[in-house]
Amino acid sequence: MRFAALDDDASELELIKKSITSLGHECHTFTTGESLIKTMRRESFDFLVLDWELPGITGPEIIKWVRTNQKEQTPILLVTNRRDERDVVYGLSVGADDFMCKPVRVGELIARVKALLRRARPLSNLQNYHWGNYRFIPDSNVIEFNSQSISLKNREYELALFLFQNLGRLLSRQHIQEKIWGTQITDVNSRSLDTHISSIRNKLGLRPENGYHLISVYGFGYRLEAISTEKVELK
Repeated sequence: MRFAALDDDASELELIKKSITSLGHECHTFTTGESLIKTMRRESFDFLVLDWELPGITGPEIIKWVRTNQKEQTPILLVTNRRDERDVVYGLSVGADDFMCKPVRVGELIARVKALLRRARPLSNLQNYHWGNYRFIPDSNVIEFNSQSISLKNREYELALFLFQNLGRLLSRQHIQEKIWGTQITDVNSRSLDTHISSIRNKLGLRPENGYHLISVYGFGYRLEAISTEKVELK
């Protein structure tokens, strides 16, 4: 998953990053709230770890911005030196999902991250994945649509599964590229993303009449949307 961690203390920020990457996740670091918000206008993240007290925009102010401007309910962990009950209540009331006190303890941080991820994205059936008439068969690169088998290349399958797992969510190009191609992003990867998007859109028939629409959002990325195929009767 793709994390963003914000802290103006370099040692705390490095500790948070190492803890998150030890779980197998990508972690992008920021030292100011302004730089994080600027990045979030063009990129997407799965999880935010935010310091409270920062020069400029504070952690709670960033949370308010996120909850106002993004429809996705991204898990947010607020980290702070504050321990007063009123501060805890305030942090949670503006939209934080959990709250932990500094200094950061690795074991506690990892436990809280895992707990929030379980709450945000419960484990799916590990054998088969179903969305409407689409059925993903792991370890085979095969997707069944209306009982017809469609074979995909490795990255096509990974990309299609990632989009369905994030149904309705706007994903930035950088987010998708890191997930499918890894951290070394190049212009070749960027062109390849567009090629793969076009390929799975055609192979899987991701059109409104089939219940799903894969759209491009200029300057940001892609979103797979579920479309109702029920006919409305006029009275």
